[in-house]
Amino acid sequence: MTFRLSSSAARRALLAGLSLPLMAASAHAQDQLTISWWGYNGDKLQANIIEPFEAMCDCEVVFETGNNADRLNKLIARGGQGIDVIFLTDSFSQIGIEAGVFQEVDRSALPNVDKLYDLAQAPQGEAYGPAYSIGRVGIVYDSERVEPLTSWDDLWRDDLAGAISLPGITTTAGPMVVLKAGEHAGVSAYDDPEGAFGAIQELEANVAKTYNTGSEMVNLISTGEASVAVAQDFTFSSLQDAVPSMVWAELEGGDVATLNTVNIPTGAAEPELAHEFINFLLSTEVQQIEAEQGVDAPVNTEVELTEDQAAMWTYGAEQVGSLELVDYAALNGAKTGWIDRWNEVFGM
Repeated sequence: MTFRLSSSAARRALLAGLSLPLMAASAHAQDQLTISWWGYNGDKLQANIIEPFEAMCDCEVVFETGNNADRLNKLIARGGQGIDVIFLTDSFSQIGIEAGVFQEVDRSALPNVDKLYDLAQAPQGEAYGPAYSIGRVGIVYDSERVEPLTSWDDLWRDDLAGAISLPGITTTAGPMVVLKAGEHAGVSAYDDPEGAFGAIQELEANVAKTYNTGSEMVNLISTGEASVAVAQDFTFSSLQDAVPSMVWAELEGGDVATLNTVNIPTGAAEPELAHEFINFLLSTEVQQIEAEQGVDAPVNTEVELTEDQAAMWTYGAEQVGSLELVDYAALNGAKTGWIDRWNEVFGM
């Protein structure tokens, strides 16, 4: 049986047929930006950054998630391919630099970098990406159980026997204990690891237990097994919730900076879009809302926070300016030997 279409129906069919390849071409033409990211705070990331950026660029953002080591190792195994932007802590971004999987950034395409604190603009050299968030490692203590600590040397005080929890050597903060032990001994931990670990051996009597996650450390403090810890600032809110008398020590030598960085891999398919995204991430508007909502500490100097909003962050020119930066090229080179020595003192 044969059916005949009316002229209007024929026109509709023709237009529908023509529209299909046009729609397919349009969908195919939409740029896709692939970001390697940790994956936490996903809802806020989506609302504060991804959705407004997609609307601005008329592109699609997709993610690869995981921890620093897994994501960086995948990128290295792929020869820098498959990702347009990668978020890493500064110790891991240094490994990526040395592995040759990051391309040089075009700073003329990142005007918002000029708004950042100096230490965030080019923490690993002008060729590589900026930091988008900042933290610190310092000392916390229970003010109802111990006298205030005012310097890193106070970790060796006799009255703190069995009172301290230290981060494990493979954590972000662990190697910083070795650096401070070297300073306590009057040596460089890089040049004289024997001297630094001599001080670590002396410190061992004051250590109740080492920890590998922030939740482990909070548990040790909340149960009373430890009353002092070397900690990262992102754990401090949870610590105070568990033990309201916990205090962040004001140290004469200052705290140690930790930075979260963004870089563009050598095989990025969308390097121009990657630069646009990084510049957007550093904008005052994005940095402001991320800080207000408790996602990340701002590195943009134009961000203004109330006292309550700022309490949980490393924030402000004075505090940021007091931080000590770590030479991760030197630290990463020394770390393997330090791990072995650390395990001799504290076990695996």
